[in-house]
Amino acid sequence: MEFACCSCGRAEIDDRAGIVGRPVTENCIGALWHNRLLIFPAVLRRFFPQRHGAALISASRDGDLLTDAVQRFGYDVIRGSSSRLGASAILQLTQVLASGRDVVITPDGPLGPAYELGPGIIFLAQKSGAAVLPINLEYSRCWRLKSWDRFIIPQPFAKVRVLVNRPHHVKATTTSEEFESERLALQHAMMELVEMR
Repeated sequence: MEFACCSCGRAEIDDRAGIVGRPVTENCIGALWHNRLLIFPAVLRRFFPQRHGAALISASRDGDLLTDAVQRFGYDVIRGSSSRLGASAILQLTQVLASGRDVVITPDGPLGPAYELGPGIIFLAQKSGAAVLPINLEYSRCWRLKSWDRFIIPQPFAKVRVLVNRPHHVKATTTSEEFESERLALQHAMMELVEMR
């Protein structure tokens, strides 16, 4: 995580939600795409030190590495899949939100497809009533891995742009068509922030 802190040192933020440096008045579900999450724990510490909560991290071996970093930066960890949230994970995340804290999810993880929002985050937002806060990270220079999402690794001393969209409120739905409309609306709100695909 020393590398992450170094990269985050040359960071700027586009805070369309108006939450940086302000007291927490409403908790939220933070959402960013899986390929952007490498230095996200450092971003949380740098720009949102007043916010606390839990991150949903996959139960894979890669998730083991991220778990340590997230916990060191003060967030709790819930293990599971964001694309197929099971009852246990939904319950744990809902309890975190009910306690007044935030949760963070990568809604296309852990296996993709990249930039395709899974249904789990919609279920969570509907059950909890919490707004979703779309977040994105852009880098001036980076490497791309040959993974399913072309995972992004910022190069040393790259400039980091953190983009935070306005809170997105997911509506209650009664049909599969309405649910799909809500899923696509949130996916669009997240993709509005993405420049490098």
